[in-house]
Amino acid sequence: MSRSASSVLLIIVIVLTFPIWIGIAGGIFGLVAGLFGAAIGVMAGIFGAIAGVFGAIFGIIGKLFGLLFGGLFNFHVFPHIHFPGPVTFLLIILVIALIVRSNKTPSKK
Repeated sequence: MSRSASSVLLIIVIVLTFPIWIGIAGGIFGLVAGLFGAAIGVMAGIFGAIAGVFGAIFGIIGKLFGLLFGGLFNFHVFPHIHFPGPVTFLLIILVIALIVRSNKTPSKK
């Protein structure tokens, strides 16, 4: 009878502790899935940081080209009148300075 009593006791222990087993299995599964998700998140974060650096570099290069070729003072007014950019202003100032300077120098006769 001790053999049947131990079998009954074993069945009672299994039935009573089954929810705990399910909880432990679910917790382990959640931990593994969370670690897997964290690894994917870290890789995606590194990829995003690298893409951000490249985007910043290309953005700076694009902004420099935009400024050189009329991006800073390039106002668009209806009906599509374009004001010159800063390089054009610098060239105009340089030409005016050269003209004024050449007028001040005495000519040799």
